[in-house]
Formats: sequence, C-alpha cells, structure tokens
Amino acid sequence: MTGSRLFTPAQVAEVLAIDVDSVMALAREGRVHAVRVGSPASWRIDAESVNAYLGEQAEDARRRALWHESQNASMPEVWGTPGTL
Repeated sequence: MTGSRLFTPAQVAEVLAIDVDSVMALAREGRVHAVRVGSPASWRIDAESVNAYLGEQAEDARRRALWHESQNASMPEVWGTPGTL
C-alpha cells in the first residue's frame, strides 16, 4: 500500500453520498480496504479500493440497465420482423 492515498471514513462517506456507518459496513464486508493507523488508532480507507468499488457499482448499474431493457423489449425488436431474414 506504499504510495497509495488514504481517506478518512467521513471523506469517503462524502464522496459516496452515504453515512459513515455505511462506509464502515463496506469495510467490514471487504468491499473497500480499511486500515487502522496512528496513535490513537483511527480508520483510513485506501483510495484505490474506493475507485474499484465505484467501478463495480457502475458495472452493476450497467448490467441491471441492460437486463431491464431486455425485459421490456418486444419480440420483433429482439428477433426482427417476419420475412426480414
């Protein structure tokens, strides 16, 4: 983790527009990488893991949109109209 930027849970919460408890839940679930640093120890979250989390969320949203679109497609849109092959 040398050279990577670390954020406080409050900073990550602001970026993700969620509360600090939700950020810490993401850390407990392993969805973002958090470490305790300093004395007294306080939590810091790796910026790269936040970027990876955001990328996963964007990909999930893209897949859900495609699935939703496929569920709303009519059969002619999917298979073409009769006699066009």
